[in-house]
Amino acid sequence: MTDPSKPEIQDEPPQLKFLRRLVTTLTVVMIGGLVLVVSLLVIRLSADSPKLPGKITLPAGTTAQAVTFGSGWIAVVTTDNQILILDPESHAVRQTFDIK
Repeated sequence: MTDPSKPEIQDEPPQLKFLRRLVTTLTVVMIGGLVLVVSLLVIRLSADSPKLPGKITLPAGTTAQAVTFGSGWIAVVTTDNQILILDPESHAVRQTFDIK
């Protein structure tokens, strides 16, 4: 008979050892993936944003409906179905397109 104050130490079955190692490995991989995703988001969101003008001067009688900023140009869709391509520094109209 065994003494109750001294419990028997049994060896774990090999499947249980494998399962414990597998869960530990998956936990480490998930933590690493989470750290990677968060670091990529921080790097991506802290990148320089495009320089936007404080004010855009439109020709008289036009009202902007939508504005798009490109590299070296600004496109303004007006309420009278036109697209105006403006110079970003002088705000002069470079081109006008009619929307049909």
